[in-house]
Amino acid sequence: MHQQLFVDRETERAAFDDLVKALRNGESRVLVVHGAPGVGKSALIDYAERAAGDLRVLRAAGVESEMELAFAALHQICLPLLDRLDHLPVPRREALETVFRMRAGTPPDPFLVGLAVLNLLSDASEQQPLLCLVDDTQWLDRASAQVLGFVARRLLAESIGLILGTRQPIGPDWKGLPELEVTGLSNADAHLLLRSATRTRLDQRISDRIVAETHGNPLALIELPRGLTMTQMAGGLGLLDADTLPGRIEESFLNRIRDLPASARTLLLVAAADSVGDPDLVRSAARQLGVPAATAVDDLLTIDERVTFRHPLVRSAVYRAADPADRRAAHLALAEVTDPHTAPERRAWHRAAAAVGPDESVADELEQSAGRAQSRGGLAAAAAFLQRSVALTGDPLRRTERMLAAAEASLRAGEFDDVRRLLRALDSRPLDGPQSGRAGVLEGQIAFASGAGGSAIPLLLDAASRLAPTHPRLARETLLNAWGMATVNADREGFVAVARAVRSVPADETHSALDLVLDGMALLVTEGWDASATTLREAAERISDMPVSEVVRWGWQSTVVYGGIWDFEALRAACVRQVRLVREAGALQALPYNLTGLGYALTWAGEFEQAAAAIAESRLVAEATGNPIPPYINLHLLALRGREAETTELVTATLETAAATGFGSGVTTAHWASALLCNGLARYPEAMRSARAAEQKWEPIGSTWILPELVEAASRAGDDRVARNALERLVATTRPFPADFPAGLEARCRALLAEDSAAEDLYREAIERLGLTRMRPDTARAHLLYGEWLRRRRQRAEAREQLRTAYEMFVSIGMEAFAERARRELVATGESVRKRTAEATSGDELTAQERQIALLVRDGLSNPEVAARLFISPRTVEWHLRGIFAKLAVSSRRQLRDVLPPAEEVTR
Repeated sequence: MHQQLFVDRETERAAFDDLVKALRNGESRVLVVHGAPGVGKSALIDYAERAAGDLRVLRAAGVESEMELAFAALHQICLPLLDRLDHLPVPRREALETVFRMRAGTPPDPFLVGLAVLNLLSDASEQQPLLCLVDDTQWLDRASAQVLGFVARRLLAESIGLILGTRQPIGPDWKGLPELEVTGLSNADAHLLLRSATRTRLDQRISDRIVAETHGNPLALIELPRGLTMTQMAGGLGLLDADTLPGRIEESFLNRIRDLPASARTLLLVAAADSVGDPDLVRSAARQLGVPAATAVDDLLTIDERVTFRHPLVRSAVYRAADPADRRAAHLALAEVTDPHTAPERRAWHRAAAAVGPDESVADELEQSAGRAQSRGGLAAAAAFLQRSVALTGDPLRRTERMLAAAEASLRAGEFDDVRRLLRALDSRPLDGPQSGRAGVLEGQIAFASGAGGSAIPLLLDAASRLAPTHPRLARETLLNAWGMATVNADREGFVAVARAVRSVPADETHSALDLVLDGMALLVTEGWDASATTLREAAERISDMPVSEVVRWGWQSTVVYGGIWDFEALRAACVRQVRLVREAGALQALPYNLTGLGYALTWAGEFEQAAAAIAESRLVAEATGNPIPPYINLHLLALRGREAETTELVTATLETAAATGFGSGVTTAHWASALLCNGLARYPEAMRSARAAEQKWEPIGSTWILPELVEAASRAGDDRVARNALERLVATTRPFPADFPAGLEARCRALLAEDSAAEDLYREAIERLGLTRMRPDTARAHLLYGEWLRRRRQRAEAREQLRTAYEMFVSIGMEAFAERARRELVATGESVRKRTAEATSGDELTAQERQIALLVRDGLSNPEVAARLFISPRTVEWHLRGIFAKLAVSSRRQLRDVLPPAEEVTR
């Protein structure tokens, strides 16, 4: 079809030849081929298919009229491979079966679908290298583009090639992938093509002018001179640039189309309105409109195994230039021949395009199509169906309800401009209480997403008050959202306002774990720690019973209560469960938040390697899903490790981001990390300033974790007033929870300000209580502080014992700054201490990804399990393992346990 546009293109052909060669050698390659319409992208993609030879080729193409049909292009790619679905793990197989309408099920996470497609392609490539060709990707449906972008970034060693053809500019899903820009032909090749396309010998001056005006665009060189006389060509083609050239080419096609018989024009229009390319479907619809079977359409359209246009610009020219009544007739004919059972969404879309005005039966069919699309995870498609349904709804009440549903679907799809447009339209319509509440929820969520966090919370609180009389459960969910926003903002006024609202919307008789979390937090803000302690403890006990659906949606937010009651061991257990459930559910967009909670629990316990692994996985998943999360847990870990340069750099970056976004939680976390670091470095005045700066913002639980740092820093800096005030506030948070960790932490802080007669008992109590927990960093700090106290009292032998214990613990944990502080104290007692850090371990020479793979394999995960965890294919895991074995000088998976330090399994 496109060979006539193909002249030379040595550079481009060489790129495709290299790609195919790499696939034959067991590698994977991705290439985004981009350029203006008509420049020859499709011809080059055809060349790639011919060059593939013995490779298996899978093809798909975006169609403008199919952009609203979820996973349509992905289905084109995967259809020949669906007989291999049984080779996939059950969750991934079911995800693909759901999106391809092969089974009913809950909407799968789009990134689980991406992982399933990656596995499916990888599995097929083990038999024969695969080359996937996707043209006109600017017209892919949103769900397919998202999945293909996900897959493209994870190919490495699977013998899979992916070539994506697109117009400029490159879409967001392809940003950062290897590119090949296709520009106009060279001057010599352009003249050669022009001579081959014209029947008369052109004067050199005329030829030069046409080549210059078309910028060497092959399609323009062929189409624009068509039908022109020598005199007309001598006058030039007019002013052409990247914006006007496609339109001029379309006009050239239209000039040819206008000369065709009416039946041929109708056949072209039916083919242009169809998104499937099914020849039987197009012929059947054309017959409905009286088109004879033998109708010819020149070389503009080919009907064989598939219906294909000479060029996408032919399709767009035919469709856009058609009379609206003719377009409607074509869509109606297509709707009548489309099977309502196997392709209900396409039928609904054609019926909608055929509608002249409001039509309730069509609007209802679109609404049902939206439900089906949403059940398969096609959020953008669901929003598009509902928006079209609104336009075809005549009844004012049903129109209002559908407008709200369309706005809610558009929010889920991330189409914020559509949400704003629909909300503006709702402003002029009468809304009842629940409808007004739903609109208010949308306004609040849009405000927050737009960076107006301060105005978002009042909007949500107002919405909750409107929902409460008739929809109390939805009202409380709205308040949970508002609480989350207040947490991000670290805004005291916001917390107080939300807490008061919660008290006015009581939970129903089920009183779930989430209700207890919300009620406990509200009590904490409005009445204090003593009043909220019982509810917080009950909430912590009930969180382990939360169903999977609630864990996916709210789990990360619920676990904050464990920090409130100072039970980080229970936090660890809860987060391990939540990570497992979220991972099994394939809810990859929620997973980073659950991993962050687990990272905090591990960091508090001094299990830095495992914490780093959780942080790395969290970052990996967040990047894969395009949903970056703040680096707060990494700040905590770096500060505890005493990495001054890295901590300082990240603190600065976090504060800059907080200033730009208004996220007060960044202010609190960054200054807390700085205080922790400076206490380790024995820079107490600086630590005190940072701890006080952290209190510029406030979060009812997170802000309490700063207090031990402020007590230590202020007492050592000689500011007893600040230290005692911080101690008093700390005691208010620990006394209601008389477990070993809060009691030991309180005793350690009290000892810093106690008289000598009481201090020793308090230090011993702190060491004893903390020693009964898994919180090794705080236990080591208690030994350090006691040893420093003993040294100041000149009890050198006793001091050495405590300081030596502290030093050994800090070194083994990896707390470098605190270890150096303990070492200096030991030296001051007269002991000679060699400066040490945590022992270097095998695997330090591995890259970050190699180390992740090695640790997971060491812990017993199979290649497919590692691949699922890291969003790569099993063959890529195998490829990395060969490099890991070589670097570590081992030959088996079992030997990894010998060369890498063992770790307790927590995240599997």
